[in-house]
Amino acid sequence: MSVRERRCAVSRLMLTVMVFMLALAPAKTSYAAEGAVSITAPSAILLEVSTGKVIYEKNADQVCSPASITKIMTLLLIFEALDKGEIKLDDEVITSEHAQSMGGSQVFLEAGELQTVETLIKCIAVASGNDAAAAMAEHLAGSEEAFVGRMNEKAQQLGMTNTTFEDCCGLTDSDGHHTSARDVAIMSRELVYRYPDVYRYTGIWMEDITHTTARGSSPFTLSSTNKLLKQYQWATGLKTGFTNKAKFCLSATARRDDVELIAVIMAAPDSKSRFADAAALLNYGYSVSALYRDENKDKIPDLKVTEGVQESVPLAYDSSFSYLDVDGNDVEMIQKNLLLPQSAKAPVRSGEKAGEAQYTLNGKVIGSVPILYAASVKKAVYRDYLGKILRYFLL
Repeated sequence: MSVRERRCAVSRLMLTVMVFMLALAPAKTSYAAEGAVSITAPSAILLEVSTGKVIYEKNADQVCSPASITKIMTLLLIFEALDKGEIKLDDEVITSEHAQSMGGSQVFLEAGELQTVETLIKCIAVASGNDAAAAMAEHLAGSEEAFVGRMNEKAQQLGMTNTTFEDCCGLTDSDGHHTSARDVAIMSRELVYRYPDVYRYTGIWMEDITHTTARGSSPFTLSSTNKLLKQYQWATGLKTGFTNKAKFCLSATARRDDVELIAVIMAAPDSKSRFADAAALLNYGYSVSALYRDENKDKIPDLKVTEGVQESVPLAYDSSFSYLDVDGNDVEMIQKNLLLPQSAKAPVRSGEKAGEAQYTLNGKVIGSVPILYAASVKKAVYRDYLGKILRYFLL
């Protein structure tokens, strides 16, 4: 065999080996979608809070019974009412006979018993008290039925397309009371993103409250149903659930290095599995996530205004900007460019859009934030121009 023939034979052999190796190598996309993490639950989702970006999902739109995860919506409406000033943490709530009659998980409130809003939040968030949830529902809306109407209205507003509530706590096993992993993630994100004070309660492992009734006062210990608080070092909440119909559910929140994740597990076969599945999802999320956040605190130069009573107008960012990368890119390479006109023609109104801050990574646009006029400038009329001329010559 000549030298040339030997070289050709070696080249053909190397090509064959390369083709064989490529055939055996797993595709990157299939690894991320299927092989990156293994969970036992039939339905799950993982997302990052500040961006809402979904990192992993498995049958996330499958309709499931939510059990006590229902109380996430109850807590959301409670914190919304607190934010609006409709109720206060130290307001006293009276327990009705209906609230006392609730079965399942409870903190054993008695009819006529008074507890503060804050204590009842703890009873709901820590011990998953169905009686506490019913008491708060009646306090806010007059009846549990009316409160459930508010829950469904809020679900529609949030785009929870697979959700219908029939009670405020999830005790029912009715087919008409249902949700999905994606919808649970949506309401969980709404709660923790808008009202992070909820973590003051969902992070409690154990705390005593006091029952005060006609028979006197007695202590009662609230114990968290969320074992992940002890099993996972970055866990911050959020809510567990179980009925025979729903099986074992969990919406788990965690924060590590300012990256906040939500892992939702639905219909897990046992309690141990739901916590293991959630931890596996959270670990996967932290292994692939890189969060970029720009608070947009830098000063934007004033924009020139033509034909106005003022010659310039201040500008301001509409919001901060967050971007979650899960593809291994270096988020430090993200660039921000201000896209603004050279000038604005009066009149301009405060709050209207003047331009935008555009963010790019590796030459690709990944998002933007509106830049707004921070003041109004009226259009100049004859007397305004005359005043400018006089000031020019007199000053």
